[in-house]
Amino acid sequence: MRMNVMKLTKLGLLVTLALILSFLEAQVPPLTAIPGIKLGLPNAAIVFLLYAVGEWEAGLVSLLRILLVSVLFGSLISLWYSAAGAILSLAVMILLKKSRKFSCITVSTLGGVCHNIGQIAAACLITRTAELVYYLPVLLLSGTVAGVLIGLLSGIILKRMEKL
Repeated sequence: MRMNVMKLTKLGLLVTLALILSFLEAQVPPLTAIPGIKLGLPNAAIVFLLYAVGEWEAGLVSLLRILLVSVLFGSLISLWYSAAGAILSLAVMILLKKSRKFSCITVSTLGGVCHNIGQIAAACLITRTAELVYYLPVLLLSGTVAGVLIGLLSGIILKRMEKL
C-alpha cells in the first residue's frame, strides 16, 4: 500500500500524540487502589483515526504505539498484555463502526471493555492462572467508564476537525 508524504506525516504525528498521551497517563497517580485501571488516553488517537482516516491506519498507529511504549516505558510482558488488549479492541471497534449502527461513544466503550477482556485473557494464558478472571468485573466497569469518556473526547475532536 503506497502512502503519500502528507498522510505519512499525519500518521507520524498521531503516533507521537499517542506516545505523549501514554507517557502522560503513566505520570498520573493511580485513579484507584485497584492496579491496572487507566483512562486509556492514547485510545482517543486510535478512535479518531478509525473514524477520520481508516481502519488500516488506526491499526498501524496502535501497533506502533504499543511497540514504542513497551520499548520506552515497559517490558516484553507489557507488550503481550497491551497487544492482546489492543488487537481484540480494535477488531471489535472496526466491526462495530463498519456496521454503522453504533455511535462513536458506543464503539469506544465496547473497545475499552474488549481491551480489558483481551488483557485478562493474555494474563490467564501467560500466568496459567484462571482465577484472574475474577478480576474481570472490576476491569469491565473501568473499561466502560474509560470507553465512554474516550468516546466523548473523540467525538468532540471529530466534530471540531470537520469544521476545519
